[in-house]
Amino acid sequence: MSHQWENVCLEARKVIAETVTFIREQAKNFDHTVVEHKGFNDLVSYVDKTAEEMLVNGLRPLIPGCGFITEENTAGASGEQFRWVIDPLDGTTNFVHGVPCYCVSVALLDGEELIMGIIHEVNLDECFYSWKGAKAFKNNTEIRVSDRKLLADSLIVTGFPYTNFSRLDDYMKIFDYCMRNTHGIRRPGSAAVDLAYVACGRFEAFYEYGLNAWDVAAGAFIVQQAGGKVSDFSGHSNFVFGKEIIATNGGVHQEFLDVVKSKMNS
Repeated sequence: MSHQWENVCLEARKVIAETVTFIREQAKNFDHTVVEHKGFNDLVSYVDKTAEEMLVNGLRPLIPGCGFITEENTAGASGEQFRWVIDPLDGTTNFVHGVPCYCVSVALLDGEELIMGIIHEVNLDECFYSWKGAKAFKNNTEIRVSDRKLLADSLIVTGFPYTNFSRLDDYMKIFDYCMRNTHGIRRPGSAAVDLAYVACGRFEAFYEYGLNAWDVAAGAFIVQQAGGKVSDFSGHSNFVFGKEIIATNGGVHQEFLDVVKSKMNS
């Protein structure tokens, strides 16, 4: 079965690479006046929508009868056994402002189980991916999480809430702790890229609340396949749809989880 998913992953990466080429071309002369607002600080453009249509049309034939969970909802809701989870442009705000960190993120669910994840960062042209039963890779080279064991030796990554500020005070307590007790904290602006960077050892830990399945599904899977650990803020496994996630190299997971639990009142 692993061999079957390897082939599907290879074909999916080709579809994603075509979409990445489209996004890269659009970035050259992007007109910020065509941006729409789905909600407060929630931006979308024709690039997001067209990229999603390209992904849906390209991925649909790979698994006959598959369903989709997509950010821009171009494919509609579905209850099929196999579902692609798609963020056509994670880091839209970066894209709109010309900040070079955004990606395409695609995961595959078998029922409720993640069995594939692909994240292709557009600007550095780095594709992170894995499938059930496989190692994790970046551009055909195996990747692993870092081997650091203490938060004091770790670089932390997060995203800032931009619509849901209900837990902001508690969130900032973690931010404060990380500034004082780690190598530092970063905010590139794409949760999927953050997770990919945990998977390849650039960061030791990621945390955020308020994210959707398409933001985290692919990255969470790749982190696990690269030897890391993923949980919600309670230490349980409701991180795909539960709107809170911690992903680490494994070595600092319990220490970081204890910090998050104590600050977020989980």
